[in-house]
Amino acid sequence: MPHILSIVTFLPLLGAAAILVARLLNKGGQDAAAPAARWIALITTMVVLAVSVLLVAQFDPSNPAYQFVENYAWFAGAGYHLGVDGISILFVLLTAFLLPICIVASWKSIETRVVEYMIAFLILETMVIGVFTSLDLFLFYIFFEGTLVPMYLIIGIWGGANRIYAAYKFFLYTLLGSVLMLLAMLWMAHTTGTTSIPELKQYAFDPAVQPLLWLAFFASFAVKMPMWPVHTWLPDAHVQAPTAGSVILAGILLKLGGYGFILFNIPMFPLASQMFTPLVLTLSVIAVVYTSLVAFRQTDIKKLIAYSSVAHMGFVTMGIFAGNDTGVQGAVFQMLSHGLISGALFLCVGVVYDRMHTREIAFYGGLTARMPWYAAIFLMFTMANVGLPGTSGFIGEVLTMTGAYQVSTWAALIAASGVIFSAVYALTLFRNVMYGPITNPALENITDIDKRELLIFVPLIVGTIWLGLYPNAVLDYTGPTVEALTSAYRAAIGG
Repeated sequence: MPHILSIVTFLPLLGAAAILVARLLNKGGQDAAAPAARWIALITTMVVLAVSVLLVAQFDPSNPAYQFVENYAWFAGAGYHLGVDGISILFVLLTAFLLPICIVASWKSIETRVVEYMIAFLILETMVIGVFTSLDLFLFYIFFEGTLVPMYLIIGIWGGANRIYAAYKFFLYTLLGSVLMLLAMLWMAHTTGTTSIPELKQYAFDPAVQPLLWLAFFASFAVKMPMWPVHTWLPDAHVQAPTAGSVILAGILLKLGGYGFILFNIPMFPLASQMFTPLVLTLSVIAVVYTSLVAFRQTDIKKLIAYSSVAHMGFVTMGIFAGNDTGVQGAVFQMLSHGLISGALFLCVGVVYDRMHTREIAFYGGLTARMPWYAAIFLMFTMANVGLPGTSGFIGEVLTMTGAYQVSTWAALIAASGVIFSAVYALTLFRNVMYGPITNPALENITDIDKRELLIFVPLIVGTIWLGLYPNAVLDYTGPTVEALTSAYRAAIGG
């Protein structure tokens, strides 16, 4: 299919335009247009998923080069340059996979300004896919920053009681970090005479300048992941965001930072990456241990899972900056796995929140008696989040720790203790919510998950178990690309 990357990137915008047209043609007003908006959004995201599957089917995993490349001159030396490799294509598929789930999850819970809500999600899908397909500096920056606007609106309009504070904090944190990245991009374009990312990967930047450029990009991506100590915006954003907003935030937006490290920091500034590796490993193990301990003390289910995400992203940064095949493979696998598992956990929270309108752990107890199917699903994803063998969470953590062990024994050992901490807070949460007698009379009439909710969880369950049992489904695609990346990195640092 010609221009398949342009199609998969911008198709959601066509869906957003169709919703606008349906709204204008509907004389009944906002509420009357809501059913059409929901169906158009769902159909659009399903078509995007179908095109993404076709994209993956046509991709040659053995070729580490960029494929399906589209390159046209745009403005001031910048180009409309798209392409995917073995890493970015899987993030495109993950994005396309989670968006229909988000739309179905919002089917009943979002009842106000449904038209704008669905448009925001479709625009967000275009921006995120654009990040993973961009091969031009400024095109990447436009998409990367473009994700802020719809996510800011999703949190600020459809969020909880303190949504305005959380939305501003999310926006300002991520925007301030990106200003430094833009300055670095302008310097790179001026110095090298190109904005092509593949060409910049081949350019040997001055060793004296590399640390400054590395720090500029690191500031943006570290906030986006988020790494400790610039992680404080994430718990607030998660708690205030609607359920689908939390799914997309944890499942996809956090991955933009890790993808940025792989796309820019490691290949373009290898000497600086080697120099700053001890710093990154230190921040990573602090994130794994500290945020796990903080998670244990949380009283809000969503905030606990949010801190859990920070801990898991610590494994990702540790694996990336290990700079070897095993570590980077594990980091990519962990990001994909976390996208499924964390998204599912936030959906689990959404199920009980839609019924009881509270996320306080102390409110619940004994749900197994009233919601056996829900309890089984929650247990499955809790175990996956802990890293139970047979689930995708196990593969990612083992690979990242193995890769880190080759570089720093102490970092791997401390991170391994984080696995124990994660089991403590995750299983304590499950015990408090699911077991014991029902002491709260409000829970006596709570109902188990319905067919729509089960439909949401089934693909996530299948994906989590499938990747846990057959990790080569990911590793076969990422392997050649990661090998090319790490080989170039080792050659640059003289390793």
